[in-house]
Amino acid sequence: MHEVLKAAQNGNLDYFLDRISDDRFLDFVLTISHQKSGDTVLHYAARHGHLQLLKFLVDNGLNIELGNFDGKRALHEAAQYGQLDCLKYILSCDVNVDSLKRADWTPLMLACTKDNLEIIQVLISKGSSLTLRNKDGWNCFHLAVREGHLPIIDYLYKQDPTIWRNVSKNGRTPLHTAAIHGHTDVVSYLLSHCQYGIDEQDSCGSTPFMDAVRVEAIDIAKLLLNKQKVRVNTEDKLGRQAIHVAAQSGAMRSINYLIHDCSVSPDVRCSSNKATALHIAAKEGHVTVMLCLLKYGADIDAIDSRGRTALHIAAGAQHADCVHVLLKNGAQCRIDDTGTSPMELAKKSNVVEIFESLENT
Repeated sequence: MHEVLKAAQNGNLDYFLDRISDDRFLDFVLTISHQKSGDTVLHYAARHGHLQLLKFLVDNGLNIELGNFDGKRALHEAAQYGQLDCLKYILSCDVNVDSLKRADWTPLMLACTKDNLEIIQVLISKGSSLTLRNKDGWNCFHLAVREGHLPIIDYLYKQDPTIWRNVSKNGRTPLHTAAIHGHTDVVSYLLSHCQYGIDEQDSCGSTPFMDAVRVEAIDIAKLLLNKQKVRVNTEDKLGRQAIHVAAQSGAMRSINYLIHDCSVSPDVRCSSNKATALHIAAKEGHVTVMLCLLKYGADIDAIDSRGRTALHIAAGAQHADCVHVLLKNGAQCRIDDTGTSPMELAKKSNVVEIFESLENT
């Protein structure tokens, strides 16, 4: 890093005062930026909260709206890093409070990724928009929900009671986001204050309940089931229900919850290909999930729409440990609809050896 940028990062005002009498120095400062990020002395001063240096630089002709390679300005830096005094000063310079950096992020959006309500309050008091969305379709509320900062969520909601209606470009609501990030208190707040429909689906057909199950957020799954009366058998675009989603992600606690507490059958089928949760766990190599399903009586030889058993799937995916578990628990080497046996799908030596050892017994 150039010494000029280091001086700005450290808030070394004397460094600049000692050189400002040389007209060429100021011209030089105007040309200096970080090689990779394009950050200028203004970015460093704002990011690290060096207010006096920031004022000095602006008073000596530096444009407070200078952007780096991502389009970030000093205002973005002060907002993101919670530098309140610098933020207030920059806003007094008649800047664009909703200037966009790359991916259409405003200073307010960046502030909403941090736990600093006062920064957000100042930006909104200066006219920052609550409705602008970034390239992914997320607004500031969506971002605050992702971070789980309830006081900020409550403040934004009170500024605009319709803000929760935002849906991202892939169809996800803030409720989806709160669920998949495991923010139980936020999910409770959203269900109490916002009128989300039951089992709202994103572009892949996933519901907030599925997202909660995926990350083993059991408290959230229970909250959605009890308070919103969601359905455990809703299907996504691939015909999968919650138990299949849990099997794919290796969420054993969710498997236990769905079967034991929600009375979901371990053998429920995906409507698209008739696969069971055991097929899916075998494909992903989740041995503990497979053992859990078998403990609940899953049909070890259930076939999908192509006549394949979980053993076919495990062998085809070269998951030796899954093949071992299935064979140990009595899985049969049946032929699928193409006339292929699980043994013929084995390619890796450790998988082949398991089948060969079976033949020799």
